[in-house]
Amino acid sequence: MDTISLKIPITIKAKLTDKLRARIVSELTDSLKRVEMELSQLDIQERQVLAEQGHNDIQRIQAIRAHFDGERQQRVDFRKDTEKRLEDTNHLAPGAEIVQGQLERIVDVKIGDNIRELMNVEILVEDDKVVAIRS
Repeated sequence: MDTISLKIPITIKAKLTDKLRARIVSELTDSLKRVEMELSQLDIQERQVLAEQGHNDIQRIQAIRAHFDGERQQRVDFRKDTEKRLEDTNHLAPGAEIVQGQLERIVDVKIGDNIRELMNVEILVEDDKVVAIRS
């Protein structure tokens, strides 16, 4: 066998423009609003479930509280992470390259190919247009 097909990752980067910054800030702000609503909803649901249980089964009440505390903590952690990302986005300089994600491509690799060149490929995008393909 002289060749083999491999799935190789491609890093997608975006050049930070005012348009991209506005989109990212909008998405992060929407996420923060959504998580705040979810936290409020969790409080309401917890009160309803606890009211339905009464005060008879202490273990059941503790289990319910533990469940809601876990759900609440996940959302609080998400909120902290999102707030940090929002702060980081606001401090980035125009033109900064930020990673947007990864895609895969299929490459035929043959004996003698430089695998490092094949693996280190990235696409640079500016306002949704490809401006560079780097290896």
